[in-house]
Amino acid sequence: MVKTEEWLKPFWETLRDLLSFFRNARFPHMIIGGIAVSLVGKPRATQDIDGLVLLKGDQQEEFFKKILNSDFLPRLSGAFEFARRRRVLLLEHKESRIKIDISFADLPFQEEALERKTDVSIDDLKIPTPSPEDLVIMKAVAHRPRDIADIEGILPLNPDMDLKRVQYWVREFARVLEMPEIYKDLEKLLKARSKRGRRKRY
Repeated sequence: MVKTEEWLKPFWETLRDLLSFFRNARFPHMIIGGIAVSLVGKPRATQDIDGLVLLKGDQQEEFFKKILNSDFLPRLSGAFEFARRRRVLLLEHKESRIKIDISFADLPFQEEALERKTDVSIDDLKIPTPSPEDLVIMKAVAHRPRDIADIEGILPLNPDMDLKRVQYWVREFARVLEMPEIYKDLEKLLKARSKRGRRKRY
């Protein structure tokens, strides 16, 4: 367990309330996005909190009802209808006004990633995050310049990653999305990582 880092302090109470909500509601969940990157890899600036939740059957409507009796508010009118269509619920914390985006897991990879999540303990709070491998996969698929930079921050700090898993899933996403550049750019990052590792040994 480590003490709260400076970058996390502005999010602390919001994160505590969000994780308490998820635990009490008993929905499988974890924190993704910039906060997860900063916990698993190199800390970076972020303005919001991103989460992933697994809802099955009629649990989506149950989830919406629980939100209405929580510490969180929808960020826009029609937020629940938007969430039904786009698979992401846009919220904000009542007290801090920090924005929160909750994505709904509906892919086999996402369900598997939730099963593989790991807890990062800071002070008395356990923060569920993706494994380093799964966070790299998420970032490779998102494929924005910021996501590429995030991968570059995760790889050196997690030398024992299962790269075969990363390559398998990114290759699959690249095929399904018809975006071969996703896999090609990942391979470039992995080759650069390998070269840095060889230089350190000599």
